[in-house]
Amino acid sequence: MSETPDGELASRAADGDQRAFSAIMRRYKEPLYRLIARHVGDRDDAYDVLQQTFVSAWGAIGRFDPKRPLDSWLRTIALNKCRDFGRRRTVKRLLFQPASEREADVASVPAQSTWAGESSGEDERFGSLELAIAKLPAALKEPLILTALEGLSQTEAADLLGVSVKAVETRVYRARRKLAELMTSPGDT
Repeated sequence: MSETPDGELASRAADGDQRAFSAIMRRYKEPLYRLIARHVGDRDDAYDVLQQTFVSAWGAIGRFDPKRPLDSWLRTIALNKCRDFGRRRTVKRLLFQPASEREADVASVPAQSTWAGESSGEDERFGSLELAIAKLPAALKEPLILTALEGLSQTEAADLLGVSVKAVETRVYRARRKLAELMTSPGDT
């Protein structure tokens, strides 16, 4: 099934073929995991969100429009799951964490890199970058991740996010400017 086109796999999965959906999962688990990990900033949480993404995709596969690219449809589901995760995490912090811990929470996350194979000297720098990206608001983080890290064009990112190309361009510019501030401010990362 590795050579089967996405549309055919999606149609088979919509008809209840679990093997076809397993093929979809194998095909897209790595790129979706990278997207999610960059968004949520934690490897373990990223696996949970990835699983939720595929559970939702399985439940909604019958509504997939085969005229659209499957990877875009799956990215949309993944981004929605990332947003849900972020809201749940914020609520948990507000309800269960003392105020002093809430303020120090992001700074206390260990600097880990989700990019494999980098030298230990670069790990700290990339870990700091990941922490800085995690601090960005979703409106800036999502277009930045999609264009700069996932390699989508601004047009593709705009379609995926449901905004204009100009909005993506502006948000990426603002995200990069904010990242530069976060990376150069002492004590922020």
